[in-house]
Amino acid sequence: MSTKLFTYNFIDTPIHRLSGLTKLIAFLFLTFAVMFSYDIRVVLLVMAFSLWVMRLAKIKFSQIRLMVIYVAVFLITNTVITFFFSPEEGVKIYGTRHEIFHIIGPYTLTVEQLFYQTTKLFKYASVIPLGICFLLTTNPSEFASALNGVGVHYKAAYAVSLTLRYFPDIQREYRNISLSQQARGLDISHKAKFTTRVKNALLIIIPLVFSTLDRIELISNAMDLRGFGKHRKRSWYSRKKFTKGDVFALVLSAAIFAGTICVSVFINHGRFYNPFI
Repeated sequence: MSTKLFTYNFIDTPIHRLSGLTKLIAFLFLTFAVMFSYDIRVVLLVMAFSLWVMRLAKIKFSQIRLMVIYVAVFLITNTVITFFFSPEEGVKIYGTRHEIFHIIGPYTLTVEQLFYQTTKLFKYASVIPLGICFLLTTNPSEFASALNGVGVHYKAAYAVSLTLRYFPDIQREYRNISLSQQARGLDISHKAKFTTRVKNALLIIIPLVFSTLDRIELISNAMDLRGFGKHRKRSWYSRKKFTKGDVFALVLSAAIFAGTICVSVFINHGRFYNPFI
């Protein structure tokens, strides 16, 4: 199984050919659309669209398997905690109560709570493919040049580029340190006890922190030696021009966002879709 959480994927697809700024704006439009609406019909529509975009970008499951596992654990944990702290939230929102069965004490599973938490689960899940597409199809340097092209100072844009580049670097560094420590007899496999694995993982994190600090100092010195920040403007080798594809992507994402607002305002008369009335 690949240990990479995410890194830029160098292939040629319609999604890869879009400008980094276009993908950021489209990602924000679609994310705001999903986060604003609690209409499961809208959420499922955006989720289907985001999965289609991921397929169009030719992102394989093997590339994102580890990330999907982490996200699934987060979603399950969030669902359990939501029910634990607010088991009657769905009843308060929809104004009706249809009990399924009583669990214990104040905890009773209702149709309203199940519907509310299902909608919330799909809301979070629908954003994940969009974030994956943005991260795996966006060249950090090109994205920084696009940000600078719309008025963001090049120092801030370059900081964003370094951040995106740093994620795969730190994953690679963690794997190298882990393999080195395991070669010295450090056991972090499933055969070891959980407490032993946690203790041994700390022995990997500590050198990872120090190597990260060394890398930061090395990059800072290299940038200073090359006179980074001396001039008010700079040129970009990887700058992309806006194309018809960028315009289409922006118009489509804006239309989905506007459609979501219209459904909430004119059809549902609020953020929540209530099938119980």
